[in-house]
Amino acid sequence: MVSAGRVVIGAPASGHGKTTVATGLLAAFARRGVPVAPFKVGPDYIDPGYHALAAGRPGRNLDPVLVGEHRIAPLFAHGSQGAELAVIEGVMGLYDGRTGAGEAGSTAQVAGLLEAPVILVVDAAAQGRSVAALVHGFRSFGSVRLAGVILNRVGSDRHEQILRDACEEVGTPVLGALRRADAVAAPSRHLGLVPAAERRAEAQASVDALATLVAAAVDLDQVAAIARSAPPLAASPWSPAAEDPVPGRPTIALAGGPAFSFSYAETAELLSGAGATVVTVDPLRDERLPAGTRALVVGGGFPEVYAAELSANEPLRRAVAGLAAAGGAIAAECAGLLWLCRTLDDAPMCGVLDADAAMTPSLTLGYRDAVALSDSPLAPAGTRVTGHEFHRTTVHPRSGVLLSPAGGAAWQWRGADPEGFASENVHASYLHLHWAADPGLARRLVAAAAAV
Repeated sequence: MVSAGRVVIGAPASGHGKTTVATGLLAAFARRGVPVAPFKVGPDYIDPGYHALAAGRPGRNLDPVLVGEHRIAPLFAHGSQGAELAVIEGVMGLYDGRTGAGEAGSTAQVAGLLEAPVILVVDAAAQGRSVAALVHGFRSFGSVRLAGVILNRVGSDRHEQILRDACEEVGTPVLGALRRADAVAAPSRHLGLVPAAERRAEAQASVDALATLVAAAVDLDQVAAIARSAPPLAASPWSPAAEDPVPGRPTIALAGGPAFSFSYAETAELLSGAGATVVTVDPLRDERLPAGTRALVVGGGFPEVYAAELSANEPLRRAVAGLAAAGGAIAAECAGLLWLCRTLDDAPMCGVLDADAAMTPSLTLGYRDAVALSDSPLAPAGTRVTGHEFHRTTVHPRSGVLLSPAGGAAWQWRGADPEGFASENVHASYLHLHWAADPGLARRLVAAAAAV
């Protein structure tokens, strides 16, 4: 049974200020000494990085498309242990989910699964009394409990009063109002905000500023009361511990740092729970793999931004190529895939894959229902997964296979050519996976590491 207070921060659409409000609330409550747990609906890696700075604990994702709706409450129970309040930032508009799948993957679905009240953040910059129609529509559509509104980009005292009166007409309390001039800017790039890991000092300053802003503009006591009005949640915490962990505690290096900051918190927990000793390696700084490394996991990030620095770290590139040649297990997704190629935008990379990677103006984005085409250290052929693709790069194989006689494609999904690379000891693909959906992925990788 989960008794932590919880509230979902939703919006009519993207761009209304969910991240500003959610991060500010987390930081403001933490500043008060309230233990808070941060969550993000959907597959996004960047917002949880700012949440983690605000709350002082890992930001976690709740994505029913990636992990299954039955795992949302257990994952929430796991991530909220020791917290008094949980703030769950939504994704896109309140009812926007997987394309063509109704409410699946939406903020509203997660709010329902967690029996959590919703606070709607509304960009009111160009609105007056009509905000009442918007709020009334969101209250009457669907089954979520809309407990209040936070107004964003309000122009003046008079504007604020018009908006408050309008919301009062439809019986929805206004919990706060942020002014247009109060915006705390975070730099953006081709895939959204610049990750906190790439600008830690500046990001921390932004989070601190958001704490001050939100504490002054929002009734925190009222928000806390709404969060605590959520009923006890009948769920047992999800556990990353395997029933039969691999013996021997093989060392697995997990890439991190500014270039590879996209990794769900559960990935390291699952590897450790399956019997591995997990050690972080920063490819921008570390010139060698951790002592005794038998496997390497490389998640997503922005290697294209750091191509020159990654290329300059020749000792580590050689070490990764040597690990692969010696049969060490490697699992890489998206950014990791690019790093394993021969080149990225003509800069030499690790050379594990006989392929070249390059930036492209086109964005590839969406959930994918995939099946594994080849055996690999991550999954046996025939394994079915749901993952997420999000990149502006492309990979061009030179020979079509890995630098291995047993190489083949990693995944196949409807409407696309076979994707990625897989061999006896290497798996590299654009597909982002949340391993909590199938803990067997982690155990298989740890077992492959132990067998090296």
